[in-house]
Amino acid sequence: MKKFATIFASAIMLASCTQAQWTQEQAQNWYDAQGWLVGCDYIPADAINQIEMWSADSYNHELIDRELGWAEDLGFNTLRVYLSSVVYENDPQGLKDRMDDFLGICDSHSIRPLFVFFDDCWNAESYYGKQPEPKPGIHNSGWVRDPSDALRADTTALWPKLETYMKDVLETFSDDSRILMWDLYNEPGNSGYRSASLPLLKKSFEWAQAVRPSQPLTSGVWSDPLKDLNEFQLANSDVISYHCYSDAGEQQHAIDTLSRYGRPLVCTEYMARTRNCTFANSLPVLKANNVAAINWGFVAGKTNTIFAWDDPRPEEEEPETWFHDIYRQDGTPFSEDEIALIKSLTGK
Repeated sequence: MKKFATIFASAIMLASCTQAQWTQEQAQNWYDAQGWLVGCDYIPADAINQIEMWSADSYNHELIDRELGWAEDLGFNTLRVYLSSVVYENDPQGLKDRMDDFLGICDSHSIRPLFVFFDDCWNAESYYGKQPEPKPGIHNSGWVRDPSDALRADTTALWPKLETYMKDVLETFSDDSRILMWDLYNEPGNSGYRSASLPLLKKSFEWAQAVRPSQPLTSGVWSDPLKDLNEFQLANSDVISYHCYSDAGEQQHAIDTLSRYGRPLVCTEYMARTRNCTFANSLPVLKANNVAAINWGFVAGKTNTIFAWDDPRPEEEEPETWFHDIYRQDGTPFSEDEIALIKSLTGK
């Protein structure tokens, strides 16, 4: 979901600023009990963004159940799924009820998801209600930042709302064994925010660690130049997560660098075919290093993520080489060879 390759040139070991962080031993014991984690960043094909996925009028139990059946068949055992503070603000109990329903679907397919709270990517503003239709050939034309850009200037008004949202969701599901972990903030500093995202990043860990759910907490590093953000994320995450949309050599470099922290590693975004980041050259490296592997995208749909970030193609219905995603909406795959490879590595 970004336009930058992930390159980690160095890693600075920092002490955690809180006693609420898991010890390295706790994190490793938890990870060892999971088995190899493999899955995808997931949104149903009929949702253009987080708001449409979770709103009462557009949440689609039947479609999610069908698509997660395909995930189970691949051997996927986890999904990374974005929540929405917009839906929570307008329908807090409804969001939690639909999360419970979603977890029930996941459980029926032997999948344990991780949920994402905040996000600095794509469209600056959002609204509750019917969402826009996709713009043809445009990657993530309707995805929205959370919180909206316009709300960020007045932290006195915004932060109490976000604190209530995060703590309520975490407290509701803090001991739910169907949940794998929590990703507090996706790509802080993206969309030109850079260090301006650090205060909310710090608050997100403060609020989550005050609840201290039974599941681990993380926020993934994704861009080497964002030193202050990276250092805070790496110093406070229970398990280390990161994004890598580069080839096998860069994937191995990221693993080698981040392994210095002595914590389990979770790659929460990878796989962009036209950037030479493929299942064939990435997934074996992740498995060989016992790194959890979560690729971006599953079923081609309203997000238009079969098209690349920086290559709009409004005249094309489908590019020859998909950027992300695995299946068409009828369940046929983009590549039978990829399906065979994934199943061979997951044991399916």
